[in-house]
Amino acid sequence: MRTAYQYKLRPTKQQIIELDRWLSMLCSQYNYLLADRFTWYEQNRSPINACPLVCYLPELRENPDYYSQKKTLPQLKKTHPWYSEIYSQVIQDVVKRVKVTFDRFLKGDSNGRRSGKPRFKCRNRYRTFTYPQVKEGCLQGNLIKLPMFGKVKVVLHRAIPDGFQIKTVSVTKKADGYYLTLSLEDKTVPEIKPDFDPDSITGIDVGLKEFLTTSEGETVAIPQYYRKAQKRLRVVQKRVSRRKKGSNRRRKAVKQLGKCHKKVADKRKDFHFKTANWLLSKYDVIAHEDLNVKGLARTRLAKSVLDAGWSSFLSILANKAENAGKVGCSSKCL
Repeated sequence: MRTAYQYKLRPTKQQIIELDRWLSMLCSQYNYLLADRFTWYEQNRSPINACPLVCYLPELRENPDYYSQKKTLPQLKKTHPWYSEIYSQVIQDVVKRVKVTFDRFLKGDSNGRRSGKPRFKCRNRYRTFTYPQVKEGCLQGNLIKLPMFGKVKVVLHRAIPDGFQIKTVSVTKKADGYYLTLSLEDKTVPEIKPDFDPDSITGIDVGLKEFLTTSEGETVAIPQYYRKAQKRLRVVQKRVSRRKKGSNRRRKAVKQLGKCHKKVADKRKDFHFKTANWLLSKYDVIAHEDLNVKGLARTRLAKSVLDAGWSSFLSILANKAENAGKVGCSSKCL
């Protein structure tokens, strides 16, 4: 079983500059690899019912896949020596990210659902890089040793339980600083109980008047964190719109707006975790309706639906139920 713990990083000023530099270079490489795939795709596709009589014949070359793009990395370090300062597996993870993004566009995910056309990322939208493998003992006290970067201070607000093994490490830049995400493998997850107490089974119905109502009639009030923060967000948003584009004052206002939105998201996430814990402390099986949240988010109820965050809550509920050896699923699986 995989789980993730997130911690706040406390890098020095010099380390912040280096982290920003890494993200900038990785963003450029991501856009370059994505452009290479788009070039091949546009030059080699031709609809059967709309083939032009006169067309450009490109130079024949193999489809750039994960392995062929990965082989270009040694040459990249020769032509652009500054990429040698980044850990090799971090750059390889960028190739994998491009592959996953493009495959979802052409083939779809495991359920056959295709995503939209991938977009090139501007510098502010490329915020994460990942170490696919780390050595044992990389986390020592409140310091984590990142290969080819050095030791960075971590705020360990909770200890990693015994028996958990760190598999991957991700560094993410958010509005209020850098965060460390540890992907942990736990081999001691309890098996799902074969027999359940009939009195310990319930169904929940989510809504906009009440966040959820159980089959026993218990209700949980909807907090509406975004609605309550709208007045403050409106003030900060006006401050951003009045600043001159490209100025330092606008950059500061954008950062302040990001912090306000992050505060709302953190409150909502905390509410979801506490509600899921409350349900799992009382019931062994929790069934819910199969919601089309994306469809509801396109209606006039979009703001209220997104403020409730049903998809996030149901995902958290299913994950925590699996960790606890219980069942949280839609009514289709029962």
